[in-house]
Parts: sequence; C-alpha cells; structure tokens
Amino acid sequence: MKCYKGTILSVNGQNEVFHYLVEDQGKIIYVGNDLPEEYQSAELVELGDRALAPSFVDSHQHFASFSTFQAGLNVMEAGSNEEIKEMVRQFVARSKGNTLIAFGASPYSVREGRLIHREELDEVCPDKEIMVVKYDGHACIVNTKLLNKLNDKVKDLRGYHPDTGEMNQEAFFKFSDYITSSISLLELVANMQDAVDFMASRGIGMVHTVSGVGYAGNLDITFEKIFAKSLQNGFQLRVFPQPMDIKVATSRNLPRIGGCFESALDGCFGSHDAAMLEPYCDEEGGDGVLYYSDEKVTEFCKAANRAGLQIEMHAIGDKAFNQATRALKAALDDHPRDDHRHGIIHDCLPTEDGIRICSEYHIQMPVQSAFINWKQEPDAYLESILGTERAGRLNPLKTFRDAGILVSFGSDAPCTTPDPIVWMDKAVNNANAGEALTVQDALRMCTYNGYYTTFDDKQRGSLEAGKIADMVILSADPYTIPKEKLGQIKVEKLILRGKDYESCKRPVLGAIWKGITSGSRDF
Repeated sequence: MKCYKGTILSVNGQNEVFHYLVEDQGKIIYVGNDLPEEYQSAELVELGDRALAPSFVDSHQHFASFSTFQAGLNVMEAGSNEEIKEMVRQFVARSKGNTLIAFGASPYSVREGRLIHREELDEVCPDKEIMVVKYDGHACIVNTKLLNKLNDKVKDLRGYHPDTGEMNQEAFFKFSDYITSSISLLELVANMQDAVDFMASRGIGMVHTVSGVGYAGNLDITFEKIFAKSLQNGFQLRVFPQPMDIKVATSRNLPRIGGCFESALDGCFGSHDAAMLEPYCDEEGGDGVLYYSDEKVTEFCKAANRAGLQIEMHAIGDKAFNQATRALKAALDDHPRDDHRHGIIHDCLPTEDGIRICSEYHIQMPVQSAFINWKQEPDAYLESILGTERAGRLNPLKTFRDAGILVSFGSDAPCTTPDPIVWMDKAVNNANAGEALTVQDALRMCTYNGYYTTFDDKQRGSLEAGKIADMVILSADPYTIPKEKLGQIKVEKLILRGKDYESCKRPVLGAIWKGITSGSRDF
C-alpha cells in the first residue's frame, strides 16, 4: 500500500485536485483531502512541487510503422537535402540489410524548398533499396533500385512519379506494403518493445494503434494482438484494423475498425490530396483526392455499425470531413446505437454542418494538436495553399469542445513524436488565441478522453477510487505554473497498476510465446 501526498490531479468530472491518493495492489482505494486513520501506516510518497496525474493515452498512432521507422533513419531535423544525403550515406554504411527506411523528409523545413530527388538518393545509396517516407506518412521518395523492383506493379497507379521518385496515393501504398513486408516479424517485435519503452518515458500508458499495412493476410494485426498479450508491465494496446472489410475485425474478435490508409477518405495538405470543397490557392491548384464515393463509405459504415463495431476514419480536408459525417449519420439513422463511440480522425478542416452532426450524433474526434505550428508543415505554408480564411479555421479545438464533442489527443506517429506534454503545450498556447484551450481541458484530452474513446474509462483515465492505478508523476503542477512554461514540464515516472514502469525488453521468441499462450485480454 502506498500513499501519495501532494497535488493529485484527479481529472474526474469536476476536475478536482486532492491532497492524498492511496493505492493498494494496483488499484486506487482512496482519494481525498484528509487521510483516514486506516491508511496512516501506508508507505508515504511525498510529491513536493510535483503533481500526480492519470497516465496519458496516444489515441491515434500507427504503432507498427512508428516502431519500424524509429528503428530506421529519422531525417526530420535535417536543414537541407544535402544534410539528408549525408545522413543516408552514413545510415547505409552502418546498416546490414538490403532494404532501408528513412522517415521525415519535408520540402518546408529544408533550404532547397523541395523534397530530395531519386537521383540524389542514388548518389549515396545506389546498391540498396531505400524509401524515404515524407513527414506526413502519405508519400515517399524511392531510389532507382527500389523503383525498378516495383515499377511494373506501380506504373499505372495514381501518384506514380518516376522522374523525381516521389510516390503518392496508391503508388505510395504499394511501396509501403513492400517495405513493411520486408521486415521480419522477429525484428518487428523487437522494434515494438523499444517503441513502448520510448512512449513510457513520455508518460503514455495506452496506445490506440491502426494496423493492417503490408503483411499478407494482415498478419501485423494478429502480431500486434500477440505483442499486446506478451506485455507484463501494464502497458495497454487497443488495435484498430484499417481495412474496409469488417471481417478483418470480426474474425479476430476485435470490437473496432478503421484508421488511415485503406480507411482514409483523403490524403493530406502537404501532398495536395486532402479533399477540399474549394480548390487549393497555389499554383498546383486542384481540389485534392476523395478516395471513395459516398456510396462506398456509407455502405462500409452501415455494415460496421450493424455488426456492433466502433468505427474511425481519416478525414483531413473539409470535403472528406463532410463525407465522413454524412456516412456515420446514415449508419446511425439506419441502425441507432446509444453508445457507439464512432470517431473521425484528424478533423483538420471541419465544416459547420459536419460539426453539428458530430455533436448531435456523439461522434468523437481523435485529433493531433501537434499539427499546430508544425515544423514539417508550417502555418505560413498552409496559408499559402489554403488562403488566410481557411487556414484560420484549421484545428479548431475550442470550437469542438464548445460544441460538446469529445476530443482526444494523439500523435499520428510516426508523423509526430508521441509526447503528451507537447500536445498540451500546443493546445493551450495556440497562436490562434480564439481556439486555445485551458490546461484542464488539454490534460483531459490527453488522459480521460483517450480512455473513454475505447470504452476504458470505467477502469482508467481518472484518479478515482476503484480504478486501476495507472498514473504519471509530473515535474510540476500544470494547473498552476505559467502557461508559457507548460512545455518545460517533464514526466518523471510512469506508474502502471501501481508499479513503476518496467522495460518490456525481453528475448523476442520468449515474448512471442508468452503472447501466444496468454489468456484473453482487452485489445
């Protein structure tokens, strides 16, 4: 039994702050301002100037991709394509494999103002296949060796650009599938262990992962379930299979479906394929790409809703957002459900009509406050392609909250690094002051709302008696420090089921066997 004394941020319905919390055998047994006699002998943990809060949730992440890319080469901080070339050169020299992955290239954060080209990759990597994934995770640049490997399979697909080596839309998906499937499952599990340890260092105790990319028979979904069962340290995974075939979920006894890639309704701003109601303002123009007809999306939503599944779909542009809201509304009109918790991911450029539907039909939103003033896609660039008026309507977090819509925060990793302190900082210190949130709202979106999204709120997400003791110790109280210093807060400790977080690194074959033989648990 442990008693925590100090600032206890409960994130309960009233956002109350208490002075004591008592944990016993992984459960919270008391929270209050006075310590009852029966707990006086408990081991005392003095928080001092620190604060205790619920553990964080990453409510939208590509876990297998993040694990893979984190083990590869990250070029997000490069200031030029010449620097990226040198990073690739060194990466090739130290890599044993013949198929390599780099991540994070952006034309907006390098001096040249463009993506690295195929010929430039050939200069430093002529003999191995390499794919450099764009920062948004929806495009890539490939070298000649990799292009030649798949050329016959992609040359007739949308998004095929062999001159520069840039691949978008369906062509990108084909390259992504190939690269992903080139990684052994043993290597994938080892990478996943490293990724979980990294996220735990940021105070994250649960991840909602969208899966089903590249592996035959969607084997990565099965493996993520096995990996989740292998974890003995209290870390939680909730798996969303991305294919628009409900059998992929129902055959695996998963209660939810959706995400990005196959269940993405559009692309993203940086590739000019986020679907727009009005054309882009710059010289590239066009109105983006809507991947599916209204009929197909509505048919999918109706089938999944009738099967009792929770649905989430990617929508960034306003045209895609409207399509998502119409389809979910049609599904719920067809088969009403009181507690479906369907969601639309990203919601970067919503519409008034769509927001009204989300409010009325209780459609939740896993959003990415990390996209605000994002180095890889700066506000000035977004204004140049969207215009001042539309750019001013991006990521309206306060508007969502005021409409009564439940918002949770996620990283969209590997697009951004999973870091809830950054999410809170960007939401509270938003340059668009009219859409800035309170610290209390931002903390709730990082904690309770994420757990609510996957029906875990009865057990986790707030510090209340009877719930599992999944908690973080923060270096300072976010409610009382100046909001400008919010980003300076550190996660000092993650506590899961009442115990200090323990690394999940262990022999891979043993971990897989543990996952296969373990009993059922939530996913």
